[in-house]
Amino acid sequence: MKVINTENKPIKMWLGDIEEGALNQAKNMANLPFVFKHVAIMPDSHQGYGMPIGGVLATQGVIIPNAVGVDIGCGMCSLKTNITEISTKSLQLIIDEIREVIPVGFEHQKKEQDLDLMPNSATPREVIDREFKNARYQLGTLGGGNHFVEIQKGSDGFIWVMIHSGSRNLGYKVAKHYNEVAMKLNKQWFSEVKKETELAFLPIETQEAKNYISEMNYCIDFALTNRTLMMERIKESFTKIISNIEFPDFINIAHNYARWENHYNTNVIVHRKGATSAKAGEIGIIPGSQGTKSYIVKGLGNKESFMSCSHGAGRRMGRNQAIRELDLELEQKKLEGIIHTVQARKDLDEAPGAYKDIDIVMKNQKELTEIIIELTPLAVIKG
Repeated sequence: MKVINTENKPIKMWLGDIEEGALNQAKNMANLPFVFKHVAIMPDSHQGYGMPIGGVLATQGVIIPNAVGVDIGCGMCSLKTNITEISTKSLQLIIDEIREVIPVGFEHQKKEQDLDLMPNSATPREVIDREFKNARYQLGTLGGGNHFVEIQKGSDGFIWVMIHSGSRNLGYKVAKHYNEVAMKLNKQWFSEVKKETELAFLPIETQEAKNYISEMNYCIDFALTNRTLMMERIKESFTKIISNIEFPDFINIAHNYARWENHYNTNVIVHRKGATSAKAGEIGIIPGSQGTKSYIVKGLGNKESFMSCSHGAGRRMGRNQAIRELDLELEQKKLEGIIHTVQARKDLDEAPGAYKDIDIVMKNQKELTEIIIELTPLAVIKG
């Protein structure tokens, strides 16, 4: 852990270097009047909107929409199977089946998904009610960017399935609406939090904050429902190709949310944006890139990280930069033996070279989390 003490509150970082933009955002966070104790930066950190991805921020009395992010409830789920081997032919057939039942990228379902599948929480739900019909078409869809479905071989000898996805456009609309509300109110209050920091806040006792928390929690539930539905359809795809397959273990963990927690004997609101809860003994998931290992981990409950760890490898270059600068042939060579999605230069934004070295990321957080199972990619679907 490296500590920066130049700001009002310390910045504690579990990485050797950090890009200038992300560091400046961490400094903005450390100077907020309501930040609690310190700012924690995970080893996969890189610049985001207002708050860096891979950031953990505890606050007293306020909640910050941009410290949760636009893909509210985005997270990972993993499913262990009872099989120990799978042929390349079976892998390809399963991938083809999955592509038939799970829309990816900008694609939505052709018909509304069953109403009974939708979460029924959240009151009031201004944005959700406006977006509810559209959300029923988005349920059970992967999305784009770094979202993926991956089939893996575990160090425990079994075949695993992993999904990374979130709340789709629903979470984006909720995040955008309440950040705009917070910006408007902060201006009216002559807030000392500068607009350019993109960290507009809502005092927790205001109705606006209560509304945001309600709709945020709905999006978290929707994101979990989305991943669960996709996993059910993946299981069906497996059973079409492989007989007598079972799925004994399901793991889920989110990495974009805010919630009440107790740290240093104080109740605070912990914002995790691209960061995973890692309480002592808590099981989590840390993916690499589509060409590197992912991990099932167990939290160590490190209080200085607010009991958190990284949510993945983290980007080392932006999407457009990766497309411009990475070598297509070299990146494809890294993916030999894997059914992958890097087929043309436009796909290089999700190539292994666009991401940090997962081995270094895991080494940097040895005091935050413990590796239980290593998962090696066999086949990948990207949005």
